[in-house]
Amino acid sequence: MRYVRFVKGGVTVAVSTAACHTLMYAGFAWARDSAAANGDEAFDGAFEFLLTTAASWVLMPLLLWAGMRVMGETGNTLLVAIGGLVWLGLSGYFIDDIDRAGGHIPTLALAAYVLLGTGLAGVGPGRRS
Repeated sequence: MRYVRFVKGGVTVAVSTAACHTLMYAGFAWARDSAAANGDEAFDGAFEFLLTTAASWVLMPLLLWAGMRVMGETGNTLLVAIGGLVWLGLSGYFIDDIDRAGGHIPTLALAAYVLLGTGLAGVGPGRRS
């Protein structure tokens, strides 16, 4: 019965990771386009860059929490807190990789994040009978 929580957590983390990574990819392209349109002067595209980064960092814990709640699981504090902090570190560490044209976070790092989140999802107490 506990395995179902791991599966739900894995699906939630994978979908949340894909959504936040796509948000960053598209948002940083928006920032580059904005900077190019203004002649690449100092700080052009900075607002778009910061907005995209902040949105991704705020969105990840919300998606983790909402995804687990939609699937009927409670007690997701560890997943939401640690998953959000690890996403902040992971996306911050690889921010230059995502920021370049056609760039992405390395697949191995994303897979490690999904595995960590799946494990954290299984640690929670879940529903009480």
